[in-house]
Amino acid sequence: MLDVHKIREDFPILKRKVNGKPLVYFDNAATSQTPQVVIDTIVDYYSNYNANIHRGVHTLSQEATDAYEVARKTIQQHFNAKHAHEIILTSGTTHSINIVATGFTNFLSKGDEIIVSALEHHSNIVPWQMLCERTGAVLKVIPMNEDGELLMDVYDSLLCDKTKLVFTNHISNALGTINPIEEIIEKAHKVGAAVLIDGAQSCPHIKPDVQALDADFYVASAHKLCGPTGVGLLYGKEEWLNKLPPYQGGGEMIEQVTFEKTTYAGLPHKFEAGTPNICGGIAFGAALEYMNNIGFDTIASYENELLEYGTKKLLEIEGLKIYGTSENKTSVISFNLENIHPYDVGTIVDKLGIAVRTGHHCAQPIMDFYKIPGTIRASFSFYNTKEEIDALVEAVKKAKMMLS
Repeated sequence: MLDVHKIREDFPILKRKVNGKPLVYFDNAATSQTPQVVIDTIVDYYSNYNANIHRGVHTLSQEATDAYEVARKTIQQHFNAKHAHEIILTSGTTHSINIVATGFTNFLSKGDEIIVSALEHHSNIVPWQMLCERTGAVLKVIPMNEDGELLMDVYDSLLCDKTKLVFTNHISNALGTINPIEEIIEKAHKVGAAVLIDGAQSCPHIKPDVQALDADFYVASAHKLCGPTGVGLLYGKEEWLNKLPPYQGGGEMIEQVTFEKTTYAGLPHKFEAGTPNICGGIAFGAALEYMNNIGFDTIASYENELLEYGTKKLLEIEGLKIYGTSENKTSVISFNLENIHPYDVGTIVDKLGIAVRTGHHCAQPIMDFYKIPGTIRASFSFYNTKEEIDALVEAVKKAKMMLS
């Protein structure tokens, strides 16, 4: 069993007040909070061994290099990648997707097809649109239904010998829907297509096994996993990463440089040009260790309990509609009050110390599907409580009374 009150002691920010009220933080789908052990890791790096990596013979450089590469190994083991060099440390999910999208410029021709789902974050739409503009490839979309689920029969009809790449999120950031990525990957591979999975929203709730999934690429961000901002990962199968050209040129990603010709370093350095976010990478590893010590099965079970409780309580409010009602979803509730703009509700809720996200959540096609300007999104983490959900419900009731 998860002792939520003990866990909350690990997060200093949960002790603060906002607008004179105890902070209730329900914006975890945007960024999770950071436990003291990760904060201590950051402080320790800058206090004791701040130095550039992979380049120096001096002690601090060697210590920083060792810590950074241990973190890469921790990330490899967490995602069950076959090799540590299949883990590319990036600035986050968006950076990771752009590495792949840019690299595929070399592999696509006019008339080739790539498939995206209707549930994507903008960062898993725009890079592929740019790829199509560069190559003449055609972008196809797997549509969704009213419950926020993908229409898999349409996906079947979209797949053909022209399909070169399929990309979808593991979990929708806007609705919480858990997509059937095992089926998506298997069917794509049958027509010879590669698959990229956006795991930014899934990794806080699910421990992905990239080998079992047989994903060609899997991407995520540390700041949704109790880690720091500005660091994330691109997992790619070794054979794919060897095919892709470097994304950026500079130091570290080279083997040898002359004015006549440059040869590139092997994996993972080929994709890690320049000085990386060294501290961020080390802290990413510490964050994964922290969450694994709690246990992802324990986290998932507790968060599902919060989801069920929050859904039941919010639906008791007359005129409240939830968007994203798939049975297979995680701890995200997107909702609106009838005839009230989500921004107005979010503003009043904030005055009561409760942090929720309002707007289209960088998933504007989803909002267009529902013909709404956006939603109020409450996203729960393992350090949240049912008492906090009760506070949210009362705040929404108050907003309704004030704005009706």
